[in-house]
Amino acid sequence: MKIINLKKLNFEIVDEILKGKIFIYPTDTIYGIGCNALKEKSVEKIRKIKKRDRKPFSVIAPSKVWIRKNFIYKENILKKLPGKYTIILKYKKCPVSKNVAPGFDSLGIRIPKNPFVKFIRKANVPFITTSVNFSGEKHAAEIKEMPKRVLKQVDYFIDSGKLTGNPSTIINLKGKEIKRS
Repeated sequence: MKIINLKKLNFEIVDEILKGKIFIYPTDTIYGIGCNALKEKSVEKIRKIKKRDRKPFSVIAPSKVWIRKNFIYKENILKKLPGKYTIILKYKKCPVSKNVAPGFDSLGIRIPKNPFVKFIRKANVPFITTSVNFSGEKHAAEIKEMPKRVLKQVDYFIDSGKLTGNPSTIINLKGKEIKRS
């Protein structure tokens, strides 16, 4: 694993995003683990790291244009982005690898207010976003709190020091229950 301070990160990292490398990165809430959401093998690796069977992942959208092109929504909801929200929207046609949200006709979308997002924007691909912790465990605020088993399996840790946020607020625009397609 290569550790890079967020302030020293440059656009060469975009190639690594496009290749499907696995990242731990800061958001405006907590640290996430993710990869290019179009790379099926990379998404599967995150499923194994997180011990997460078929539960859907959310993605960081590369832009609002990408959201407009791929999802059904009311325009005013995009005013929440960028921000500390995950908005669950029904997609027109699945815009990510099928193993991101297997069997679902919707996807959780984020655009965090964090400098790391400019690299995702430059790559122009959706990017998996899920917390570094395992389900039911407290989220990690800094590298020393992250499971060593997880750290050993990622390619990059984008360090922004200790984060003090909480997980994003979920806005479900699919109704009371998220339905499998």
